[in-house]
Amino acid sequence: MSTDTPKETPKGDRIAKVLARAGIASRREAERMIEAGMVTVNGKKITSPALNVTASDRITFDGKPIAEPEPERVWLYHKPTGLVTTHKDEKGRDTIFDHLPDTMPRVMSVGRLDLNSEGLLILTNDGALKRKLELPSTGWLRKYRVRVNGRPTEETVAPLLKGVSIEGERFQPMEVTLDRQQGANAWLTIGIREGRNREIRRAMETVGLSVNRLIRVSYGPFQLGQLKPGEVEEIRRRVVRDQLGLEGVTPPEKRKTPQRKRRR
Repeated sequence: MSTDTPKETPKGDRIAKVLARAGIASRREAERMIEAGMVTVNGKKITSPALNVTASDRITFDGKPIAEPEPERVWLYHKPTGLVTTHKDEKGRDTIFDHLPDTMPRVMSVGRLDLNSEGLLILTNDGALKRKLELPSTGWLRKYRVRVNGRPTEETVAPLLKGVSIEGERFQPMEVTLDRQQGANAWLTIGIREGRNREIRRAMETVGLSVNRLIRVSYGPFQLGQLKPGEVEEIRRRVVRDQLGLEGVTPPEKRKTPQRKRRR
């Protein structure tokens, strides 16, 4: 019989989790920042995320003490066209974060909308929550109003309902509804559950359609509604707990429509 003494589990939480809860970045991004030498613990630079810390440890990021963890907060944001969904852009283009109200804390976007896309973005101050909502297993339906050039028919979009492969990448089946023809353009409503890079635009190209406007109108239980371009609304904290199923017990389709308070 082995007489080895079991190793004691280190106290506290992983450093990347602590940074995520402080609103610095998602866990994965925090791990990269640690490896880049941007984090110190008790005055010593660390380069590995394999470290547990407690409330008594002194942690700095980029030379500044990290903030105390806040409760999870979530905002709805109507992204206008012409803004990129990154904190910094190597081409010097305006980002969504350049145009948020000064009163907002540091936030991260749940997923992205590309430069020429508009509509609903979810913002949060909590990196762990961001990661949870981006996981494919969350499976929330994202709906878009899409304008394409051409006269699509049900036969045109039929391949999208079964799923298509583009350059070796398999896309899941989409929900596609033909709404109306407007001159040389047509409006469609499209639902997807993955949200890969330029997924809708690339899928439309495979069936001979060119997207000239794309508006995300919902993300899971959250709706764009009457939110105007550039406007932000915070979701009440009680609703964040209930609607986002933080304990993982409420299926998305059974959650009630969230209540919102508007930031003007």
